[in-house]
Amino acid sequence: MGTLLPLLLLFPPPLLLPPAAAAPAARAAGPGLAERFFPQVRDHFSFETCGNETFLQRYLVSEKFWNKGFGPIFFYTGNEGDIWTFAQNSDFIFELAEEQEALVVFAEHRYYGKSLPFGLESTQLKKTRLLTVEQALADYAVLITELKQQYGAADCPVIAFGGSYGGMLSAYMRMKYPNIVAGALAASAPLLSVAGLGDPTQFFRDVTADFQKSSPGCVTAVRKAFQQIKDLCLSGAFDEISRKMATCNKISNKEDVYQLFGFARNAFTMMAMMDYPYKTDFMGHLPANPVKVGCEQILAHTDPIQGLAALVGVFYNSSGLAQCYDIYQLYQSCADPTGCGIGLDAEAWDYQVCTEINLTFNSNNVTDMFPAMPFTEAMREQYCWSKWHVKPRAHWLQTSFWGGDLKSASNIIFSNGDLDPWAGGGINSSLSPSLIAVTIKGGAHHLDLRGRNPADPPSVTAARRLEASIINGWVKSAGMEGAREKRSGAPAGTWL
Repeated sequence: MGTLLPLLLLFPPPLLLPPAAAAPAARAAGPGLAERFFPQVRDHFSFETCGNETFLQRYLVSEKFWNKGFGPIFFYTGNEGDIWTFAQNSDFIFELAEEQEALVVFAEHRYYGKSLPFGLESTQLKKTRLLTVEQALADYAVLITELKQQYGAADCPVIAFGGSYGGMLSAYMRMKYPNIVAGALAASAPLLSVAGLGDPTQFFRDVTADFQKSSPGCVTAVRKAFQQIKDLCLSGAFDEISRKMATCNKISNKEDVYQLFGFARNAFTMMAMMDYPYKTDFMGHLPANPVKVGCEQILAHTDPIQGLAALVGVFYNSSGLAQCYDIYQLYQSCADPTGCGIGLDAEAWDYQVCTEINLTFNSNNVTDMFPAMPFTEAMREQYCWSKWHVKPRAHWLQTSFWGGDLKSASNIIFSNGDLDPWAGGGINSSLSPSLIAVTIKGGAHHLDLRGRNPADPPSVTAARRLEASIINGWVKSAGMEGAREKRSGAPAGTWL
């Protein structure tokens, strides 16, 4: 093992965050949330075997602000992780629930958190086959239907909310089950790119643009650092790379260097996505304006590689306590080049991006500042067959969920922040009077779903006001339609 430079010497203390204090769950995750479990059908689309079996799906519910039997239901379509994490970072939903007297439900996505159809074996081969977008949406449709009956809320309109993949699901719920969901807020939902309709260079080009906006010299320094690492690799100077990048284990070959590049690129991705104007503990502990902080770190170093190590430490070493980076433990490559994370949830997401969800992004060192790291459809197919014994359906979402041809849908808000690298793969222009695109200047990944904060840019405050007004209109319209149906004794539009 080569000599390692302690990370504390790389990162000046004033720019580092102390470990985040644990906040009480009730306060951090919105008022009055209770954790419950629902016996969910394993396979909604089979009447044999798994179709007759159930698993426990977790959901969170708050009645704190609900006008019982009359107020709307705000339903968060859980995405790829523990549902508490999303509840803790979506205070806008609770603020809106207080205004509109809504029941709040956060539903956990099958195969994530505690909602495991086959227990801890759920991500084993042949146990993953029920992990699909369609099954997850059916879970939500069934759960909503049952909860409306349980709570005596048959006439209460449902509005779906979601961010990122969850935002995709909220839009899909309105498209697939308009009889159940009256409208949807799809925040930072990359509906186009996941359907194979995006530019594969867009994502890392936009990550680069975020750092360029923060400081033009930052991108130059990053390019220089990566080039120096490549040069050292070609000359066999692996000890120097290991020392300057402070890796726990010695870099010893080109494969290790490639892993190092993926590890470093992932830090830039996370900092760009989470570039909020205040410190957060959402997907890692990050300071306010982490892109700016990262650029300050690399520009404060005369050695570009040590500066790069300091920059990625804003994400990987927020406490300042780590002495080195275990690059294989902290970052695991998968079928999502923007990162899957680690643990069982990461395995489930890897399977999803090997089947329906298409994320064949790549960096090329031309339109972005990163080393060329191709990820083609052929490479995806090879990886997914080797890992999961499945072949991706690159264009399935275009068929199943309409791709970019959404004009026949209605009542969906597509919100995106201009700092979010996912925005380029989403809907950024209104498609009709009820398919409304909202752009948040200075906004990172689904900033509008987060609660009010004094550091918020004016654009997100305005976006939330607009979203609240639109949602209120949907709720009132659905309520009037329901009243008409009751008076006529038949569903609206039915001919006798």
